[in-house]
Amino acid sequence: MTSLMTPFEQAQLDVQSLNRKPGTAQLLQLYALYKQGNLGDVQGQRPGGFDFAGNAKFDAWSALQGMTSEQARGAYVALVASLRIAEGEAVT
Repeated sequence: MTSLMTPFEQAQLDVQSLNRKPGTAQLLQLYALYKQGNLGDVQGQRPGGFDFAGNAKFDAWSALQGMTSEQARGAYVALVASLRIAEGEAVT
């Protein structure tokens, strides 16, 4: 377990308790950073057809290709902290 794992786990809980749902771009970034932090580079094939949400998620995760899990976890924690600050919450 890395030193970022505990803050990463806390950020996963914190994002669930936000008062306002983040915008689409932020949700995609959260998704991509979470996947990169847990699984590494994108896996599988890009969805086809009219799976617009699946394509957007795949593309967001794919854009992080090469980012280490530790970097992704740190970026996830920072993004959640910025969302909490935008809501006026104190970030510890």
